[in-house]
Amino acid sequence: MTAPSSIDPAQFLHEHLAQASPDLLREMLTTFVNTLLSAEADTVCGAAYGASSPERVNQRNGYRHRDFDTRAGTLDVAIPKLRTGTYFPDWLLERRRRAESALTSVVATCYLLGVSTRRMDKLVQSLGITGLSRSQVSTMAADLDEHVESFRTRPLDAGPYTFVAADALVMKVREGGRVVKVAVMVATGVNADGHREILGVQVATAESGAGWLGFFRDLVARGLSGVRLVTSDAHAGLVEAIGATLPGASWQRCRTHYAANLMATTPKSSWPAVKAMLHSVYDQPDTASVEAQFDKLLEMVEPQLPAVHAHLDEARSDILAFTTFPKGLWRQIWSNNPNERLNREIRRRTDVVGIFPDRTSLIRLIGAVLAEQHDEWAEGRRYLGLDVLAKSRLSLVSTTDTGKEDTTALGALSA
Repeated sequence: MTAPSSIDPAQFLHEHLAQASPDLLREMLTTFVNTLLSAEADTVCGAAYGASSPERVNQRNGYRHRDFDTRAGTLDVAIPKLRTGTYFPDWLLERRRRAESALTSVVATCYLLGVSTRRMDKLVQSLGITGLSRSQVSTMAADLDEHVESFRTRPLDAGPYTFVAADALVMKVREGGRVVKVAVMVATGVNADGHREILGVQVATAESGAGWLGFFRDLVARGLSGVRLVTSDAHAGLVEAIGATLPGASWQRCRTHYAANLMATTPKSSWPAVKAMLHSVYDQPDTASVEAQFDKLLEMVEPQLPAVHAHLDEARSDILAFTTFPKGLWRQIWSNNPNERLNREIRRRTDVVGIFPDRTSLIRLIGAVLAEQHDEWAEGRRYLGLDVLAKSRLSLVSTTDTGKEDTTALGALSA
């Protein structure tokens, strides 16, 4: 038995079909939900609404209205009140939340894809929902936290990770009533199967030696091992952090970033010639030819461009670190372009936010983006990296000064 407000289904449907109301589905769902709630409240009371019965254990005391956002729009749910105790439909609603889980998932996905709060508000209003505030979007997006935390703390057990690439982005967050810049550090690696893998992400107050040291310590604690080369830009304190946490690993200064640094030192009129000569260094067929071509570059710039000569000479060992590995891998390890593609995707998704309210929200969105990209890499749809070489069973060997083959550098990648 339910309250006297029960309707005649046939008459109700006939009236609304006659009106051709665009909100028919939402109104029907509202009526159906409220009827179920009223029937359940009668069961709790032990008797029908308004009926005298010796089995009655409680009495109804009006309703409290609550907006419930669903995929059909915002429903006006009338929750029956009791004179003694409380009644709450846990099977339908969640406490302190006004949206169904499916809608929460949709909003969280939109947030992850970089849809702004303003656009999201217009979208849900077109679905018949009264609107979403920033706090509601943030609450719904918080469902991503568990997934992001699992991704960031997972064990790195697919090693050894022969090659690692690291990079940092600068983002803005609000802290203590001020807008400050923080460094978001991201690392990728090549695992034992030759596939690229996103290793981790961490936020530091500044891009410094202490920040990089904490980042690499966390990676090592989770299982990062077997690293032979780290490729990155000339980030402050990065080389010291590598030496402290990854013994035996060398550092390759990203050739793309280095070219930009060198261009800032070179006169504009001389840059085309210097750039062409620098590129010719990377086009050589073997290590000896690379070294010889670099010597020619130094000889060319020394007479008229002493500052450029000093810049190149100082960075020589850092930008040519890739030559200690087999020729077939040079293009894969002399720059951190895969990380740059990740950075572009991160910035595309975060541009609509601009300034994050706190570090938690920053980690939530960037971590979710990286977790999504990591899954795509694992499925082999993008950024195959060195698995092409591993699967083709190339002979990944290098020749030492004694003329013997050294296969230890890439043993994890060979078949």
